[in-house]
Amino acid sequence: MTPRAFAAILLLFTLFAITGPLVAQENPENTRKVLTRVSPAYPELARRMNIHGIVKVGVVISPNGNVKSANVIGGNPVLVNAAVEAVRKWKYEPASGDTTELVELRFDSH
Repeated sequence: MTPRAFAAILLLFTLFAITGPLVAQENPENTRKVLTRVSPAYPELARRMNIHGIVKVGVVISPNGNVKSANVIGGNPVLVNAAVEAVRKWKYEPASGDTTELVELRFDSH
């Protein structure tokens, strides 16, 4: 695949992206408070191609508040690795057992 074709395909993904500031949002239904939040690094390829949007990540949190696993639910493929890397570093309040949360990370190149 040529670089131009690759860029065109990635550009098509952006047509379906939702724009906004780079923020991490908690789903209102989440039950555990985030104690430490790490913002994702904006991928250089996404910046060059002006790719932005939301990445949804499902996280399983252990009783001590560490993220046990993070799985992409949806989002632009160029952005998902940065989102997962950041969410894996988050720390939640302790709880009596494992919990599952939905996190939305919004990327904007501005």
